[in-house]
Amino acid sequence: MNRRSILLLLACTLIAACQPQPALPATATPTQTPARIIPTPRVAAAPLSTRLESTKTVTIRPATATPATQTFEASTSTAASETPLSNEWKNLPVLPEPSESIREIYQKGRTLGNDPTAFSIFGDCQSRPVEFFGVFETDPLLVESLPAELRETVEYFNGSFNRESSTSQDGTTPGALLWDQWHRGQYGCSFGETPVDCELRIHRPAFVIIQIGTHFESRNTEYLRKIIAQLIEEGVVPILASKADNRELDDRINRDMALLADEFNLPFWNFWAALTNLPDRGLYVMDGREEQGAVYLNEEAREIHRYTGLQALNIVWRVAAEQ
Repeated sequence: MNRRSILLLLACTLIAACQPQPALPATATPTQTPARIIPTPRVAAAPLSTRLESTKTVTIRPATATPATQTFEASTSTAASETPLSNEWKNLPVLPEPSESIREIYQKGRTLGNDPTAFSIFGDCQSRPVEFFGVFETDPLLVESLPAELRETVEYFNGSFNRESSTSQDGTTPGALLWDQWHRGQYGCSFGETPVDCELRIHRPAFVIIQIGTHFESRNTEYLRKIIAQLIEEGVVPILASKADNRELDDRINRDMALLADEFNLPFWNFWAALTNLPDRGLYVMDGREEQGAVYLNEEAREIHRYTGLQALNIVWRVAAEQ
């Protein structure tokens, strides 16, 4: 298939938001992975249960013009299994508890010329500005309603919230982030560089929020591991996040994201746990896209998404910058 045909296929695919996308061509395969149903990190890490509390309550103030306080149970008292295939990640707190080790990554990025006031997002359609963070630059009344500390965070990172990028597009998968034609030559990217390479070159972020997996693939975790390793090598602090849905039916995407956070000792934003008290977890089936199932966030879930995401960014930034 020539380049013109590939571009035509991509254009047709992107007409509908968040549609599953083609896997990487064989020539773009970054790693060869063992045959396994649920991939797990290669490095033995301390069990996630060592970071759990029997019951942890997180107070979340949705970002609305009139903030209201809601309380969510971020964990349960059920003892979690120690096995890699368990769902103990569900008991982790909503907000990250980053270790001081991220300061070394952050300081390396400063020496390499990364912009300390910039962050990027690696995700699909629900991470694009119109659905996620864009309101923090387009709705001044909403920003005024935030606590003072979060208003400071919004001001500090102004320019990153409402920004379209090659790494946050409809239907993005981890493999797509490593495909040098996924960006279609847009966003200032060049053919021959991956969306990850392009974003790091153009925006020079100090932090990257990785929330991806609704459109999963067989090498999901191997691709993510490669992306995380590249970010750390280039002095960018990754913030790994769980997603709201369970389209894969066995929770392996969120499980592996938590395991990767453990493997690399990185902050984990457990967005999944913030939706515990919402009917149907704040998810619905979009008309005309019934085959995708309940993967879209309703308005209440979107408010929690952007608010807890801002809280996570605020926490990680302040620990990394030693504020």
